[in-house]
Amino acid sequence: MRILHVNKFLYRRGGAEGYMDDLASLQVASGDTVAFFAMEHPQNRADEHQRHFPPYLELAPPPESLLGKAKATARIMYSRSARSGIDEVLDAFEPDIVHLHNIYEHLSPSILRPVKKRNVPAVMTLHDYKLACPTYQFLDHGRICEACLGGRFHNAVLRRCKDGSLSASTVCAVETFVHSVTRAYAPISRFICPSRFMEEKMRAAGVFPDRLRHIRHFIETANIAVKETAGGPVVFAGRLSAEKGVDVLVDAMTFLPADARLEVAGDGPERDALRAQADRLAPGRVHFHGRLEMPELHALIRSASVLAMPSRWYENQPMIVLESFACGVPVVASDLGGAPELIEPGVDGELVPPNDPSALAAALVSFLDRPTDALAAGGAGREKVARDFSPQVHVQRLAELYEEARAVLRPG
Repeated sequence: MRILHVNKFLYRRGGAEGYMDDLASLQVASGDTVAFFAMEHPQNRADEHQRHFPPYLELAPPPESLLGKAKATARIMYSRSARSGIDEVLDAFEPDIVHLHNIYEHLSPSILRPVKKRNVPAVMTLHDYKLACPTYQFLDHGRICEACLGGRFHNAVLRRCKDGSLSASTVCAVETFVHSVTRAYAPISRFICPSRFMEEKMRAAGVFPDRLRHIRHFIETANIAVKETAGGPVVFAGRLSAEKGVDVLVDAMTFLPADARLEVAGDGPERDALRAQADRLAPGRVHFHGRLEMPELHALIRSASVLAMPSRWYENQPMIVLESFACGVPVVASDLGGAPELIEPGVDGELVPPNDPSALAAALVSFLDRPTDALAAGGAGREKVARDFSPQVHVQRLAELYEEARAVLRPG
């Protein structure tokens, strides 16, 4: 099968890109032919179709001039360069299926009309909640909020959910409203929800409920070594942004024993503020590694007693939990979103309330103080992902979904 993967970025920026890359590698190993379409970006890897990619659009921070803001807003709504670019790639590659990932804003659903025109089936993996929440995350100034659920997108403007900015919140709300009322995403045959939680939220929001399908992510454990020696620090791995709750984890360090250490892998807009917070509250006990390549990241995770995921938003099906389990390390996570579907308290990790440093610290201490039990819990996590998150099962399930999407477009 010829599969075109579409995502705004073509470098390993986060979980969505990591999933797309790993899936594409699996599909190639299974005999499929794979190509990519993305936006131009300085960090993109080289690609045979890159001359057709639409120009780079920087939205964080947004353009400063009024003209720049107007151009960016227009492109978010409808991108002529993205549409013409994918037209060229579709003609050159002639895919049997188009698999979409994160296309919002930088590519926009304008790319879907050329796909529909050629009668090529399209599926989309939902990595966040953008189709139901203008700002992706069901957050209002750091707190869970579902005010926009069911198409009430004006609430994002009233609450200034996007960085506290009226203009930015308005653009997000208008974008989601326009694409919703015009059914811009209607050419997509099936929407893939990695977690049951995601499926339930999209169904509650009325996002093409008859097209939602639950397929869990996967992880290849064969090439990931397992932790063998008990003990070690707490590790966090992920984007250093407000929704990830790393500030809560740094606060939790004040409740941990004086010899407890925190190793932080990742980068993002909160990096400098988190460094300052760590220097103030836990001097010398928090080490920031920046973004690590996968082998180095897995080595860091294996050095840990426990991995912390203190998110304050509805994580979908976070790959870092699967990666930590694959390394044989238990996970303490916020009891939100899809995390409870992955973690079994008392067996391979613990779940704690979000935004609660003392509760987070208590759960972490339960592993730091009992390193042998922590090692056993990590082993249970490894057994789980090897059994339930097999790459072979995932690829087979996707192939069945692709065929389902293709069957929808067949006449008769």
